[in-house]
Amino acid sequence: MMDDGVSALRQRFRDDKAALMQRLADQGSSTRGIRKALSGLCRLTDQVLRELWQRAGFKATYSLVAVGGYGRGELFPYSDVDVLVLMPDGMKPEQDEPLKARLETFIGWCWDVGLEIGSSVRTVEECLNEAGKDVTVQTSLLEARLLRGNRPLFNRLVHELELAMDPKAFFVAKTLEMTQRHYKYDNTPYALEPNCKESPGGLRDLQVILWIAKAAGLGNSWDDLARKGLATPLEARQIKANEALLSQIRARLHLEARRREDRLVFDLQTAVAESFGYRAHTPPVEVPTGDGPNHAPTPSTAKGVRRASEVLMKRYYWAAKAVRQLNKILLMNIEERLADEEMVIDRRRPLNERFFDKGGMLEVAHDDLYVQQPHAILETFLIYQTTLGIKGLSARTLRALFNARPVMNAAFRADPANRAMFLRILKEPEGLTHALRLMNQTSVLGRYLWVFRNIVGQMQHDLFHVYTVDQHILMVVRNMRRFFIAEHSHEYPFCSQLAAGWDKPWQLYIAALFHDIAKGRGGDHSELGGQEVRVFCREHGIAKEDSQLIEFLVKEHLTMSHVAQKQDLSDPDVIAAFAKRVGTERRLTALYLLTVADIRGTSPKVWSGWKGRLLEDLYRYTLRVLGGQAVDPGAEIEARKREALSIMALHAMPHEAHKALWDTLDVGYFMRHQADEIAWHTRTLSKQIAQNGAVKAAAQRALPQDASGQPTAPEPCIVKARLAPGGEGMQVLVYALDQSDLFARICGYFDESDFSILDARVHTTRNGHALDSFQIIAPNLAEHYRELTTMVESRLAKTIDARGPLPQPTLGRVSRRVKSFPVTPRVVLRPDDKAQRWLLSISASDRNGLLYCVSRVLAQYEVSVELAKITTLGERAEDTFLISGPQLQVNKRQIEFETEMLKVLKG
Repeated sequence: MMDDGVSALRQRFRDDKAALMQRLADQGSSTRGIRKALSGLCRLTDQVLRELWQRAGFKATYSLVAVGGYGRGELFPYSDVDVLVLMPDGMKPEQDEPLKARLETFIGWCWDVGLEIGSSVRTVEECLNEAGKDVTVQTSLLEARLLRGNRPLFNRLVHELELAMDPKAFFVAKTLEMTQRHYKYDNTPYALEPNCKESPGGLRDLQVILWIAKAAGLGNSWDDLARKGLATPLEARQIKANEALLSQIRARLHLEARRREDRLVFDLQTAVAESFGYRAHTPPVEVPTGDGPNHAPTPSTAKGVRRASEVLMKRYYWAAKAVRQLNKILLMNIEERLADEEMVIDRRRPLNERFFDKGGMLEVAHDDLYVQQPHAILETFLIYQTTLGIKGLSARTLRALFNARPVMNAAFRADPANRAMFLRILKEPEGLTHALRLMNQTSVLGRYLWVFRNIVGQMQHDLFHVYTVDQHILMVVRNMRRFFIAEHSHEYPFCSQLAAGWDKPWQLYIAALFHDIAKGRGGDHSELGGQEVRVFCREHGIAKEDSQLIEFLVKEHLTMSHVAQKQDLSDPDVIAAFAKRVGTERRLTALYLLTVADIRGTSPKVWSGWKGRLLEDLYRYTLRVLGGQAVDPGAEIEARKREALSIMALHAMPHEAHKALWDTLDVGYFMRHQADEIAWHTRTLSKQIAQNGAVKAAAQRALPQDASGQPTAPEPCIVKARLAPGGEGMQVLVYALDQSDLFARICGYFDESDFSILDARVHTTRNGHALDSFQIIAPNLAEHYRELTTMVESRLAKTIDARGPLPQPTLGRVSRRVKSFPVTPRVVLRPDDKAQRWLLSISASDRNGLLYCVSRVLAQYEVSVELAKITTLGERAEDTFLISGPQLQVNKRQIEFETEMLKVLKG
């Protein structure tokens, strides 16, 4: 039972905390009161702990000490309250029953009142021993603050910790710890669900600076660091502003989640944004402003609507970016202060009259270099890019760039010398990726290329991009650059082969830099990007022919992927239309390289071997047309047949053993399968077809049937599986008597068995059989492929042979990300160019069982699937089917079909 005094204290604490939290919630987007609110919560907690300490009746020889973040004097709504019970030397609670009982009572009361207490009980000697072994404990004790009890004992702890502190060793330990933490969060502040405390650019990066400064005796606050010359007054103000914003976001996260939550997860982003007063809105025309979290630019068009969460996240990313810059500047300044000054001076090696090499770091000759000579700003990155041994910018250079932001104005951007320097950076044969990334980190790229500034920190709500727009663009430039580096030729040999024959790589780099630069404006970002890059080329004196190629690439950067993944590449008309749109072999090669680089730059999970093969097939087919060789299905088929026969000869197949199968296949089959697949299918099926008399059955077309038209003794189906030759997933071959629900039955099995379908090609032979091939993936496939192939071959065959009604689909769980960013279901049904078949395109939020639900509708309306291209983009499904069926020719039934399809897509 809780006594009345503790019960009353709990109620008072709850009421007072609720009032504080309400005032915090009422602040809107202002960050001015955040420090006061956090300090107020800390003081309220101090008061409660002191009362409980006194009520527990501890002797005056003990001390109650606040440590960690609580010791720092700030407390977030649901943060742990870390305390240390400091005992005189020689005390052992486990041997003192009254003390042990008192401690248990005190800690129990803390939880009863509502404090999430984190406690330790140690002597001064034990504290020193633990701090010597663990830098985390040492850091926690560094911020110790006495709450109640024996002050001389506490002062002794502080004094002993100061004597034991080695500032240089502590600096190394904390910076290594920070590096490891950054790697844990992918070394980027631009994660779609960042941790505002622990991610790069989060609050922890600011705390590291103050911990190290305090350990070195350089101060306890940002003003102290400014007075010591480690930070300028401007930097101190910027740090305070960004710290306040990050603190406000973290506090609002706690309030919205009603628990300790430091991640800006999708579920909470909108709620936190609305607590700041943000609402979905149409962005105004951008007006150039200063850097910092309160000055993030908005898109330069009035088209489109921006989400409230997008406004918040952009503000967060700008703050995190500034924190990373300032963290680096101040830590480098502290490191120099801790180092031997004479050694630092001796390491300076002049590069020219403006720059020095200072131990591998590029340093400006004087602090106001960029103000006095603005041309030196871009020269910085050219020297960094081209000088062997330079691995970064010194603190002095970073600070000079930070303070030179007002210089990078419209006149700076229009200066012909700066334009020539920027173009030179793009044309350098080495170091482009590193230079552009460093320019973005220091805000120079967005200030020189103003249109790029619009997309810094811009989220992408399609859920298959794992980067913000600026980071995606730089990733695409990096991918393009690697095609031209011999050391990376093993990654994408065909791309490297094409790049080796390209004479002007900078054309492709500019196209990559601009391909998504108009994202977030509303409208067609490809068209808008084309307009922007045309202006860029004109302003930078790029020749007309080069400019036209670059503009074409930006405008058409989505086209090749769309054709490869959505259309039937076995159709000569598709290839001819694409070839006409591309126009020349040079444009085709450039577009292919940009498409591969772009897909690879969206997410590590988006690129796949089968996508690569589709793109390469489209490239090769189109190249023949552009070379004056019309698409000749007959010649293509004969070439594939000869190659397949050569492969089969290696397996000692009997002469003409392939004829039993090939005589039942038409042009479509051979156009849609590669030679190695044809050979595998033929080796697998020829013997079984000969044995079960399929050829004879085809000739006679007289299998016994029942009243419903179904065979009374249907032949068993054949299912074979193997690892995909490209190493991605498994290929599954199904050969069975055709039936209207066969595709649905197969999809149902894969869904039930937790396989995901990447690609499906469905073919009906002349003898009434379905010859279907699927590419599937599954968890742990690489480790257990033998067991899984055996399981698929056995169980899928049984599923098909069992017949009977189709099982009901299971309701797939919708992921957390889909709930936050739902995809509006879309169904597009249109006839193909020859009006003989239909193209069905669907788009919806992905979930388990979605494809099975779609295939059930196809079966319900007796629709035959000839080709299925399954594309999963993050949490969005984008599937295309080539279908046929008599019911689609009836307008009423077609509308019913589309309505039913929309219904299942909505779930």
